[in-house]
Amino acid sequence: MSKSGRLIILSGPSGVGKSTIRDLVVARSPITIHLSVSATTRAPRLGERDGVDYFFLSNDEFQNLRQQDQFVECQEVFGRNIWYGTLRREVEQHLSAGVWVLLEIDVDGAREVVKKYPDAITIFIAPRSLEALEERLRSRGTESEEAMRHRLARAEYEINQSAFYKYNVVNDVLETAVHDFCEIIRQEEFSGGTK
Repeated sequence: MSKSGRLIILSGPSGVGKSTIRDLVVARSPITIHLSVSATTRAPRLGERDGVDYFFLSNDEFQNLRQQDQFVECQEVFGRNIWYGTLRREVEQHLSAGVWVLLEIDVDGAREVVKKYPDAITIFIAPRSLEALEERLRSRGTESEEAMRHRLARAEYEINQSAFYKYNVVNDVLETAVHDFCEIIRQEEFSGGTK
């Protein structure tokens, strides 16, 4: 009988470097990791491909799947009737094939998923400090002051939820954060999910 895969949940505030860490971990991991593709009702951006970057669904398609309990987590974001979610099939088909699956989701989505997958490996990427995160976000120069305040308030909320996660990795030095993440995977693979 083939061994079942494991689910990894990755969260952290916007601007902390989750995507960079995620991509390096997937490339360097000692085991194969499938990066789960989320579904969304927003329109594709230039260069985005359906089924690769996101599953782009109409609002009706998304709500039908939601009513059929086809998401392991989903939510409306920014109160603009734009939905994001993780399709159950996108997780289950890989786990049942023995592949580890990584979900990059926010803290609220993580709580939803852990209710359904209590043995998920939860990893929170934290900044060195809220001040360091603010400095990084401001250096981008892409946000209005109001958007920056909103983003920082959300970041503070998410950082305050980090104790919910089994592992916390500080992204102060990128290579150290990637190394620590890969070590968590090795440790979890070795333990087989046992406490």
